[in-house]
Amino acid sequence: MNKPESQSVFTPAVTTGPLMGSRKVYASGCAHPDLRVPFREVALHPSANEPPVTIYDPSGPYTDAEATIDIDAGLARTRAQWVLARGDVEEIDGREVQDVDNGNVSPEKLTPAFPVKHRVLRAKGDACVTQLDYARRGIITPEMEFVAIRENMRRDAVGIRDGEDFDASIPDFVTPEFVRSEIARGRAIIPANNNHA
Repeated sequence: MNKPESQSVFTPAVTTGPLMGSRKVYASGCAHPDLRVPFREVALHPSANEPPVTIYDPSGPYTDAEATIDIDAGLARTRAQWVLARGDVEEIDGREVQDVDNGNVSPEKLTPAFPVKHRVLRAKGDACVTQLDYARRGIITPEMEFVAIRENMRRDAVGIRDGEDFDASIPDFVTPEFVRSEIARGRAIIPANNNHA
């Protein structure tokens, strides 16, 4: 069956480039120096006579002027090497996508399948591969250090403490050990599925 001329081939696109009035900056880890925790420095008006304000930057590589974006290749799998280095997972071939996975939508309404097929990771034997289990075993993962660096919002660089802790036991400087202990106690979580690299 031929498609009508009015139908075009789906071509994905994404907006990239720097955000006006700010710049993307990174902080690195101590225990895991390969960490690159993204932040955004927002410039204030010169009349404020203040340094830039650091905020979270959830924009991914799309606003990094030095990143190469290739929609067909997908994002860099930042966590893949961390997960594999722990030695408690193995790669397997996942099952094929089924119609029910896409809501049983007719083929002409489906978005084309992603061209890159990554192998699925699963725990080896009876290993438990959650951040909770690592935390309870006393292991500080790169993910935990990433969270600690992000939560500090580069405050150590400018020497400020902000916010009201409402009598909670939150330290002025969040360490990877603090993150680990909060996860082990069940008071914090890191949603870090090993297959979401």
